[in-house]
Amino acid sequence: MSTNLSWFARACQVAPGGVNSPVRAFKSVGGSPYFVERGAGAYVFDVEGRRYIDFVQSYGASILGHAHPRVVEAAQRAAGLGTTFGAPTPGEVLLAEEICARVPGCEQVRLVSSGTEAAMSAVRLARGATGRDRVVVFSGCYHGHSDGLLAGGGSGVATLGLPASAGVARAAVADTLVAPYNVVPEIGDDVAAVVVEPIAANMGLVPPAPGFLEGLREACTRAGALLVFDEVITGFRVGPGGASLLLGVTPDLWCFGKVVGGGLPLAAFGGRRDVMEQLAPDGPVYQAGTLSGNPVATAAGLAVLSLLDEGAYHDLSAYTGRLAAGLAAAFAGAGLAVQVPVAGPLLGLFFGDQPVRDYEGARASAATGLYPGLMHGLLDRGVAIAPGPYEILFPSLAHGEAELQATVEAAGVAAVRLVDGA
Repeated sequence: MSTNLSWFARACQVAPGGVNSPVRAFKSVGGSPYFVERGAGAYVFDVEGRRYIDFVQSYGASILGHAHPRVVEAAQRAAGLGTTFGAPTPGEVLLAEEICARVPGCEQVRLVSSGTEAAMSAVRLARGATGRDRVVVFSGCYHGHSDGLLAGGGSGVATLGLPASAGVARAAVADTLVAPYNVVPEIGDDVAAVVVEPIAANMGLVPPAPGFLEGLREACTRAGALLVFDEVITGFRVGPGGASLLLGVTPDLWCFGKVVGGGLPLAAFGGRRDVMEQLAPDGPVYQAGTLSGNPVATAAGLAVLSLLDEGAYHDLSAYTGRLAAGLAAAFAGAGLAVQVPVAGPLLGLFFGDQPVRDYEGARASAATGLYPGLMHGLLDRGVAIAPGPYEILFPSLAHGEAELQATVEAAGVAAVRLVDGA
């Protein structure tokens, strides 16, 4: 019989750690990963036939749930016409037009293949456009794994306890300054860009404090630096125009990913026309990609966006709020102190009796050591959350009341056993 353990053993022979992204590993929570054979809506099914209510949803990429018929049909139709051409396609134009129409202030877009590539390219563009080198980032935010942006990163970097990464030259981060999240730093005239998650979602879920983003906007304008919103997670998930429209603060550049690709490898960066025109072939800042704007990915992305209107976001946010309330009640009933922050359709979990405002608070939650027990307790009862304490939960439009009730019940049982075993 095909088992998760047998697949993991095979994977370890041919892939470092048996995974192709460290956030999929179970190293920080113990045990070995389940191997997904297929997904359907709110569920994934592993190779042993077990079904899980899935709140990973490819770390936020699958806002409609898995294998949505409209997305599958669009991808199949596009693939039948050819999977890559190395030439411009109508789909690239249509997706870029859709992004610009939805995001006020985003006048031009360059499509790429990953969030890392989008953030890396946005920083290069900011440096080229300003003629400056310094970049400011924030503790616990994650902007992909390019060398210069790995300082102080969240997500898998935080989970593994790495301040940066081996193999990153000191010179690569010499011009990267790391500031505390939710505190407006001094921005000098040597700063090319301030890069921030407008709603932090890689150290758990940490919403921006009142005035934080507005303060960054004002500081960047005064200093002549470019404000970059990394909306790889929040873009087209928290609302039709992402976090910038929702929160009323307009950056100079955006990074998009996950939802915008419809579950396929596609991302984008975009912004003001005068800045974007610094990119080659019009300007001196070079950026390229053989598979950028892949026709299958653009078709999938367009299919997803066509189904995301104000009503969809309202429904998803309302559902997330009910789920958060149910989880909070279940944890409290078990005598387990857990914070369940919500930002629209995003949901987090922190252990402790105080709200978390920054990376230090997120680290204190992880240091309790309670997350692995809760994660495995839920998994044993058919509910999948990410195998790392710095990730968040991603309800999808495919999740319904049955999944909500089953999740809350599973959380209550897992919490009781966690408290009894403590």
